[in-house]
Amino acid sequence: MRRVVAAETLDHLPAHDPAAIRSRRDLVRVHRMMGTRSIVRKGWQALVSPQRAREPLRILELGAGDGSLLLGVARSLAPRWPRVRLTLLDRQDIVSPATLEGYAALGWTAQVLATDVLDWADAHDEGTQGGAAQRWDLISTALFLHHFEAGALERLLAAVAARCDRFFAFEPDRAWLALTGSHLVGLLGANAVTREDAVLSVHAGFRDRELSGHWPRDAARWQLHEARAGLFSHCFSAWRMQEAR
Repeated sequence: MRRVVAAETLDHLPAHDPAAIRSRRDLVRVHRMMGTRSIVRKGWQALVSPQRAREPLRILELGAGDGSLLLGVARSLAPRWPRVRLTLLDRQDIVSPATLEGYAALGWTAQVLATDVLDWADAHDEGTQGGAAQRWDLISTALFLHHFEAGALERLLAAVAARCDRFFAFEPDRAWLALTGSHLVGLLGANAVTREDAVLSVHAGFRDRELSGHWPRDAARWQLHEARAGLFSHCFSAWRMQEAR
């Protein structure tokens, strides 16, 4: 399938629209079906050594939504990753106090950064909106990169490479099996928004080494890994070769 990026309905609904609230609930079931939490956890653990994980870690999540997906990851990692400062970046501030309290109960410090990710990517000077001067040990994202056409995707990945030592992305696999699964999310009780967006997300997903091809051209400094994950997903990892994982 040729990659086609189209606007997804959920991205343009007001945060408190009933259809948007229902669709975000649907995504919890979709993530469960895709095994997202387990895949993200394993992806992070492959990038961060057990010794490094016991030290303070700065993690940035791009397109974090309501923060609930990573809370599940945090619950499984917290005993071995005790000191994490997590930044949840999203255009809308929809992370509930209960979710922030959930992170705090694990010993993680979580804060919300409400900004457009391309504004964050294009910010270069210290003090610019989005905290461009900051660096993170790990930047991660789930079902987010597929929203971007090639040019914007390369801008975003260039900013990621400049501001972290490790990067992990979990995306839709652009393949017939995943497309078939996307047409069946209605069986999970998903609403019309989720049913339509699921199909669009697969058409905009990735396969083979497409994300590697969009990574900055100085990739010799990085080790890249890209492959299908599970039945419906595609994952991409990158780490600086001089960095001890």
